[in-house]
Amino acid sequence: MTEKRKSTIKETGFAIPKENYKFVIIGFIIVIIGFLLMLGGGSDDPKVFNKEMFNTQRIIIAPIVVLLGYAFEVWVIMKKPKEL
Repeated sequence: MTEKRKSTIKETGFAIPKENYKFVIIGFIIVIIGFLLMLGGGSDDPKVFNKEMFNTQRIIIAPIVVLLGYAFEVWVIMKKPKEL
């Protein structure tokens, strides 16, 4: 590790720099939005089939949004801190 990287870890005590925390929160919000897109589509009566459960939003778009949120989180964790 370089000296600047070691000093950053020693100063804050964390492996993720301070400025990356806002990006971590943004990533969690993206994941939550993806899970909210999956909500609904159920039926109140178990004997009645509701085909809204299998619409494009719940089957394709929502899982892609969740995966993009997780990919964003990985990128934020792996991102190098700005040089001071």
